[in-house]
Amino acid sequence: MSEMRTQILVNDGQMVVAQTQDCTPIAEWAKARHNEGLVGGSEMRHAARIPMVFIEKYLNDHRITLNEFMGNREHMRRVVNDPAMAHFRIWKGKV
Repeated sequence: MSEMRTQILVNDGQMVVAQTQDCTPIAEWAKARHNEGLVGGSEMRHAARIPMVFIEKYLNDHRITLNEFMGNREHMRRVVNDPAMAHFRIWKGKV
């Protein structure tokens, strides 16, 4: 859908890694799914498609690994329920 790009820069002798991702296609896809009512069934909802760049930022901010993130549902709930992620929501209910 939209790949992440990694840039490695050297600034004043320090290495900086920058991750970027064009999230517009993901937001448009999620909006289309929502508008079509393709949110899943009552037992399994498709709540969102969160761009990896935001997942990676969450991992860095909370100093956890992807394995820790995936192993603890509370992390995903925080990300999906964050109002800043509204553009990537398909099902709008609380997770």
